[in-house]
Amino acid sequence: MKIVFLDAATMGDASMAEISAQGEFVCYPSSTAEEARSRAADADVVLLNKVIVDQAFLDAAPRLKLVCEAGTGINNINTELCRQRGVIVRNVAGYSTDSVAQTAWMHILNLAGMAFHYNAYVKDGRYSAGSIHVDAGHPFTELTGKTLGIIGMGAIGQRVASIARAFGMKVIYYSTSGTSHCKDYPSVPLDELLRVSDVISIHAPYNEKTAGLIDYDGLRKMKPTAFLVNTGRGGIAVEKDLARAVDEGIIAGIAIDVYEKEPIPLDHPFLQVRHPERVILSPHIAWYSREARATLAHEMAENIKKGW
Repeated sequence: MKIVFLDAATMGDASMAEISAQGEFVCYPSSTAEEARSRAADADVVLLNKVIVDQAFLDAAPRLKLVCEAGTGINNINTELCRQRGVIVRNVAGYSTDSVAQTAWMHILNLAGMAFHYNAYVKDGRYSAGSIHVDAGHPFTELTGKTLGIIGMGAIGQRVASIARAFGMKVIYYSTSGTSHCKDYPSVPLDELLRVSDVISIHAPYNEKTAGLIDYDGLRKMKPTAFLVNTGRGGIAVEKDLARAVDEGIIAGIAIDVYEKEPIPLDHPFLQVRHPERVILSPHIAWYSREARATLAHEMAENIKKGW
């Protein structure tokens, strides 16, 4: 059995030993569409993260029996064509729940607690040059008693919510699917969530119901003291509208880990804001803990072991 990983660079230093033990294993850091077709030509199994699996790809891989997504989302794979060809598609769900939840809270705490400001204030000499023992001009925000609004109450949303309880926060959520399956917290309409939340954390998938879900009009419904965090998917909150909202003081700040286009271009609205102190950005890192990647590699190996 020949196993080909077409874009393994995002796995970093995660061990591939369990996968390579399943057969002849060839690993490429990245592959263009043309390279992917050539490299998959004699593969029984392909592992991939962002490589597109379309008709041209499947036509070039006549031996292919299994496509393993190195992640959860499979929007890069034409699953119907795979079904017609008898090619099994398997993904990995739940491997990064704690990793993403921790990153969401890292951003929430940094927005509310102003850690980056205080760090710079001491290191650049402003603290030493001052006459009092505190930065009196920049008090931080306590989370106790505040409302956390979660968009998308799946496994990650529920993990984020459970942490909020430890901070003494009230939790509400908006169900993007309309099912409101989680009974542990109140499900509310989107307008209400935008209006009453002190912190909004996005954990929804990107689809026709969530694309552009939060735009400028929606942001104007939020409190001027509120923060918005997106570790879900880029495009759920309109990026140019977020940049405009923080510059106009419509909301207090944003922290973003996911983007419509990744990596973001240098002329991206987030990099052009007049108030960069209100914006925290991270490079789609929420899923990337050492532990999450180790779990992902293990689960991909398990998906191969299942056979076809």
